[in-house]
Amino acid sequence: MLFARKKPVLQRVLIVEDEPVTAFDTQHLLSHEGYGVVATTDTAASAVALIESGATIDLVVADICLADGTGLEVARAARARQARTLFVTTKCPPEAQDVADGWLAKPYRQRDLLAAIGVIEQVSKGDRPQRMPRGLTLFEPGACP
Repeated sequence: MLFARKKPVLQRVLIVEDEPVTAFDTQHLLSHEGYGVVATTDTAASAVALIESGATIDLVVADICLADGTGLEVARAARARQARTLFVTTKCPPEAQDVADGWLAKPYRQRDLLAAIGVIEQVSKGDRPQRMPRGLTLFEPGACP
C-alpha cells in the first residue's frame, strides 16, 4: 500500500518579516516544501492591507517586532479573516496568545519551522499533536479561529 501525503489545509502563507535574510530563507523553504507563499512583506501596514484586501491566506508567519508596528496588528487582521498566525520571534508578549495560535522562538532550525506549521495544521483539524518541535509554544486551543 502506498501512503500518499495528505494535502495541507494551511496552503497559502503570508510571511511578515523585516530581517531580509530570514524573510528570504523562510520564503524559499516554504515554497520548496510546496506551500503557496502569497507574499513576503516587511511591514505591518502592508501585511494588514493585503489581509484586508481579501487575499486568500490560511496562515500568517510573522515576527512581532516590525519597523512600523507589531505582528500583533497583523495577527488581529488575520484572525478577523479566519487565518491562523504563528509568531516567529525572540520574545513573545503575553497578549499574543489572544490573537495567535503559537510562537516559535528565534533562532530556530528550518525543520522546526516546518514542524511548527505541521502542529498548527494538526490543531486546526482538531487533532492533538504527538510531537512538539523545539522552541514552539502552542497557545490555548480555541483561542483562535
